[in-house]
Amino acid sequence: MRKDVTNNVAKISSEIADEAKTQIAYVPYWRLCPSPLNVRKRRPTGIESLAETIDAKGVMQNLVAHELKGRTKVPKLGVCAGQRRLAALDLLCEQGRITRDYLVPVLTVSEGEALAASLIENREREAMHIADECVAFRLLTEEGKSVAHIAALFKVPDIAVRRALKIANLSPVLLDLLRDDRLDYEQAKVLVLADDHATQERVWNDAHNAWQQRPSELRAAITTAEIDARANALAKFVGLEAYEAAGGYIRRDLFSDDQNAGYIEDADLLHRLATDRLIELSQAVCAEGWAWVETRTRYEALEIMRHDRIPSTTRQPTRAEADELAALVAKRDAAYMELNAYYDEDGEPDEARQDRLDAAVTAATYAVDQYAERFESFDADDMKGAGVFVYLDDDGQVCIERGLVRRDSASGQPASAHAVHQTATRERTPKERPLHGEKLCKRLTAHRTAAVQIELARQPGVALAALIFRMIPVVFDEVYGHAYIDQAVRIDVHTTRDALVSNADDMAESVAWNALEGERSKWARMLPKRTEELLTWLLRQDSDVMSNLFAFCVAATVDGISPADRAHPVNELANTLEVDLTRYWKATRAGYFEHVPKDRIVTVVGETVSAQAAGELRGMKKGDAAAASERRMTDSGWLPEVLRNRDVPERIAYGRWDDDGETSDEAETETASVETGDSPSDGEAEETEAA
Repeated sequence: MRKDVTNNVAKISSEIADEAKTQIAYVPYWRLCPSPLNVRKRRPTGIESLAETIDAKGVMQNLVAHELKGRTKVPKLGVCAGQRRLAALDLLCEQGRITRDYLVPVLTVSEGEALAASLIENREREAMHIADECVAFRLLTEEGKSVAHIAALFKVPDIAVRRALKIANLSPVLLDLLRDDRLDYEQAKVLVLADDHATQERVWNDAHNAWQQRPSELRAAITTAEIDARANALAKFVGLEAYEAAGGYIRRDLFSDDQNAGYIEDADLLHRLATDRLIELSQAVCAEGWAWVETRTRYEALEIMRHDRIPSTTRQPTRAEADELAALVAKRDAAYMELNAYYDEDGEPDEARQDRLDAAVTAATYAVDQYAERFESFDADDMKGAGVFVYLDDDGQVCIERGLVRRDSASGQPASAHAVHQTATRERTPKERPLHGEKLCKRLTAHRTAAVQIELARQPGVALAALIFRMIPVVFDEVYGHAYIDQAVRIDVHTTRDALVSNADDMAESVAWNALEGERSKWARMLPKRTEELLTWLLRQDSDVMSNLFAFCVAATVDGISPADRAHPVNELANTLEVDLTRYWKATRAGYFEHVPKDRIVTVVGETVSAQAAGELRGMKKGDAAAASERRMTDSGWLPEVLRNRDVPERIAYGRWDDDGETSDEAETETASVETGDSPSDGEAEETEAA
């Protein structure tokens, strides 16, 4: 049935086209009126912009009409195809911009052909391709038309015209691909970030695989050495206007609604501007009487954590200060409520709105923090031996850490004494030298712990189960009192953050650590600064906030650092979470190869890369071999045995319950064997003490 209709329409269309050569004529506007045979019944839209085009260029496409029966000497013509053009002419006539005698090109058809003609025009019409539309805009500019003139002519915003002109700047080869739909509009928007055609074509031709042709990958290829102004803290702090005023170049992204969208080319200039401004701001802090003040363009968590702190006192605010602080807190809470309301809404996500709400929350939280700092004070004598870090956070806001004291390096004596004791023990009990020493094991298992922590923080359900798993044997000791509790992963109310840093000095480069610190900063901004407000704040939060905050807190307490390569309880969590440690750890010179003998390096490279690569290392010095191994191994996915070991300790019970709740004789025998067994090794004792 549908095939027959299509064939009839095509036949009539051909007949009408043949007749059009002789029957198109110019008729006065007053003879035209809507036809009852027009198949499009919906009220036409966009009439104003079409009227402007007709006023400027005339009616460039003829209307199709048929004679209406009536008693008038000159019959009216009913427009069966061209309803929008007729409505635009009506508007121009009403406004006095054309007369009733204005001539309009019209193809006159019979009443029998009118319905088919209307169907043909409305059904077979194809929208103009975006590539052709953009090129047409460019041709108008080449004729001398301004962006404002084109925008007014077509009733579109100026930015729409500028974006079209940007797309028209694609190389002719890529424009042809866009017309043929072998390049989509999203990809084109990214490729025009490059102004020259050679770069555009090179980036597209280098994208051999489908994933390389994704807009995000194309953007990364074009802006590989540039800084995204929307996400960079220094760019937010300095401001794009100041950067450009200093002579910096910005690659603008016209297709983003963010006014700060663009890519900064001169990273050195940006860093210098940020440093100069931070030094200027730090002068006021110097005047407070501190022994030293240092500036940083980023938050150096490891550096700050290596300092002690002097005590401070917090005074009560005056009534006026309390009122002002209350107003800031109310504004912050309102911003959070609006953001939470957005998350509760159904429908498609609005990234622009979410970014705007996030920015409002960040600004309001920062305002509260800055205002609350004025109530904290330090003793003048303590300040003479302490200092301050002035740094930027991830949002480009200035933060000040006051009251920091550099630690005395002489504090390491107890550790040295402990090391002597360990040496003496080994002399008494000779053991086979392990593949990885205690220090390296602790380094590697610290990275393992960080990976487990960030994965656990993302799964509140597993975090809840892990904590309850640890608590139940303590609460129900009458049931589980015979179990060896240390077989469960250690989770206490203390953070392992310092332990991770102290055992792995390369932790700052860890993907897991940076993700954890990002989460920590996010929650720290959200939490109230006063302890007395904390419970009330928690009770006001919705279940999503509570579950995710709970998961992070549980994750931050997980302790999986071990001085030896052996089965560890943390592996039970790692296996449950299916943690892929290759995502979080890579074999680097500083992280692994500098801490093992050269023979070990050669063995690892030989097993992982090739015997030829291993042979090249044998003639090198240890440092050169370590550096060369990093280049060969970084992306290999190789893990040392410590991190490949996913074994969980064997579960040992001091007794076993029968169904009647009594301990069996067999259980007593088992208990005796455990109690009279060998004492823990030195490594085990150290691990227990460290935990």
